[in-house]
Amino acid sequence: MSKDLIVVESPAKVKTISKFLGKNYQVAASVGHVRDLPKNKLGVEEDGDFTPQYQVIPGKEDVVNKLKKAAAKADHVYLAPDPDREGEAIGWHVAEIIKEVNSNISRIQFNEITAKAVKEALQHPKPLNEQLFDSQQARRILDRLVGYKISPILWKKVKRGISAGRVQSVALKLVVEREKARRAFIPEEYWLFKAEVEGNNPPPFSADLWKVNGKKAAIGSAEEAEALEKSVKDVPFDITDLTEKERKRNPLPPYITSTLQQDANRRLGYSAKRTMTLSQRLYEGVELGDKGTTALITYMRTDSVRIADEARDTAKKVILAKYGDEFYPAKPRFYKSKGGAQDAHEAIRPVDATIQPDDVKSFLPPDQFKVYKLIWNRFIASQMAPARFWDTVVTIKAGDTIWRSKGERLLFPGFMRVTGKTGDENLIELPKLEKGEQLKVNKIDKEQKFTQPPARYSEASLVRELEEKGIGRPSTYASIISTIQDRTYVILEEKKFIPTELGFVVSNQLSEHFKELMDVGFTAAMEKQLDDVAEGNVEWTTLMKKFVDGFYPALEVASKEMKRGGEDTGIACEKCDSPMVIKFGRTGEFLGCSNYPECKSIVNFSRDEKGNIVVLEEQPPEETGVTCEKCGQPMAVKRSSRGEFLGCTGYPDCRNIKNFERDADGKIKVVETPEAMKVGKCPDCKDGELIIKHARTGSRFIACSNYPDCKHAKPFSTGVKCPREGCKGDLVEKSSRRGKIFYSCDQYPDCDYAVWYPPIDGPCPKCDHPVLVKKTTKAKGPHIACPEKGCGYTREDDSA
Repeated sequence: MSKDLIVVESPAKVKTISKFLGKNYQVAASVGHVRDLPKNKLGVEEDGDFTPQYQVIPGKEDVVNKLKKAAAKADHVYLAPDPDREGEAIGWHVAEIIKEVNSNISRIQFNEITAKAVKEALQHPKPLNEQLFDSQQARRILDRLVGYKISPILWKKVKRGISAGRVQSVALKLVVEREKARRAFIPEEYWLFKAEVEGNNPPPFSADLWKVNGKKAAIGSAEEAEALEKSVKDVPFDITDLTEKERKRNPLPPYITSTLQQDANRRLGYSAKRTMTLSQRLYEGVELGDKGTTALITYMRTDSVRIADEARDTAKKVILAKYGDEFYPAKPRFYKSKGGAQDAHEAIRPVDATIQPDDVKSFLPPDQFKVYKLIWNRFIASQMAPARFWDTVVTIKAGDTIWRSKGERLLFPGFMRVTGKTGDENLIELPKLEKGEQLKVNKIDKEQKFTQPPARYSEASLVRELEEKGIGRPSTYASIISTIQDRTYVILEEKKFIPTELGFVVSNQLSEHFKELMDVGFTAAMEKQLDDVAEGNVEWTTLMKKFVDGFYPALEVASKEMKRGGEDTGIACEKCDSPMVIKFGRTGEFLGCSNYPECKSIVNFSRDEKGNIVVLEEQPPEETGVTCEKCGQPMAVKRSSRGEFLGCTGYPDCRNIKNFERDADGKIKVVETPEAMKVGKCPDCKDGELIIKHARTGSRFIACSNYPDCKHAKPFSTGVKCPREGCKGDLVEKSSRRGKIFYSCDQYPDCDYAVWYPPIDGPCPKCDHPVLVKKTTKAKGPHIACPEKGCGYTREDDSA
């Protein structure tokens, strides 16, 4: 008897779904996309109707053959990839591949991987949504045209190997424009005043200066501050108004993709990419002991806050049983999605809210557990009663000034009982006060402040900005952020995005020559048009034709008029008086003459705090006393963006380089590799020794002693396995562009796990995290600590 075939995206879903379907079904995985545009050419017929030239993705041939064989034996094929545009595209391409062996094909969708949801979907099959596929296809071809048409221009004008993206470039522009605003910012002085006062009833409390002469207080100089302080020194402080009222604070709606990414970043320190990876595993199913493979959350790519009635009813039961009647609101809570949200899916919630975080803690890796707890808490809280506060606002008159003090007292925690934030530590409870009461002034404090520039984007704030401006969709936020980092257009320092010099140049060049493409409003409007295609209101080829009518002329102009290198620096070449422009090489950025190749003058530069270019004076060669053993010429100290090194003065004929250090007297000492540091024979040339070397930024790596004839190299492994579930990588030593050592997974960018301190095998006795780190601080000295945010485990380092 033949079986019906269900095709899903990931192998993890195969196990989850197979558990609760009978023997009449076979479940197979496409393992993501099976077809795409070719990598080595445009793959789009530009002269016709933009017909794409799809081909099987290299490496997916075995998957495709297995799907064909399974489909040939099946009575009916049910396509069940994720319920979004990408999922519809995967289903469409699978259908195109298997239709020659089985044309009996239907599409099924489910928002959660449960027996009920899957069986219900099988009872209501439908055809593939051609309009939704067309929307994805239009997006894919738009991105291909932008990438393949603009990138060669950037290669020629800026730096070889870089690229542009339709949406990513706009996200880069946001980061660059924020940095420009910071550089242009001029701080303004202001002064804050705070008075400690005391009424007839203790304790004393503080009041803030609110108004001066009936206007909002704006003290802009030390002279003004001194004058105001004198003016209120001996005047009475009288309470002129006292307002007391009860206030309610309602819970936030359940998570959507963007809010989950923001909270996971703020509270757990997780990147958007990591959050989505962990959520995907919770959605597809995890092993829960006797329960077997169980899906824990609903689909995690959504911008809808809608929840099913059944889920709301389950939440009510949990709240009543766990917290009591008073914690459930008078009527069930319903939330309204923002305009433009795709309401096909629910919000992100637990599949079964009766499965509480503590019930699954022992079965989940710590990072998965934290994400599940975040989702469970937010969902349950969203259905609970409001928190209630008693607010008190006291208005105090002192001469020509008005002061104000606000207090609040928690009456009932409501939903905050779940979120764990009762607010008690932040509450200011005022003493019993009366209108007309005169207060005793204990002291008046004044503090000088300066206005601050706009804050750089964190992952959380950048996701919020992308969402608010309509750039991208829930499924793309993580990839947008990962892409601009992978291209080294931005770097993440202290959890804030800073554009690199390359990022500045690329953004500026694109903004100048592709104004429409780089316009935030245009990008948001394009997303709306893609939604219109999905809804059947616009033909996708019509959208494409309208786009290229403006894009192709801009391409032609840019290929002719885009300047080589970066901005006009306003600096003239010392050799030929031509303008110097920013250029990029293998070791970083530099100023090069725009008259190249006729003039090959180059100089190093840096920027001051306002972003102005500062030419670094060429230092006379330092006498190193080191001779190149390859050509006999002197070795000189050279500098790159990665630090100092010894380079042969015979360059470029001799490219010999060495690492060095300085002794206590500042004398140069070559860092030789001792015999004990040899770690084996080179697998490439079979002749050289593998030795441990130091990169110019400080980290160690293993390389062949026959360099440069043999260029075999690999990172220096710590011997500690990556703690991420499913990752088979090792933690290796790396160093940042600024020379700070850190330890990251050697499977990057597929795995972005990293720690700042030397890792050692765990597990943590407190949270079971598989890896601990060796730290040294002023307060504790050498000690062992858990790197997981929020754990706090430490112990003495016995080996120190």
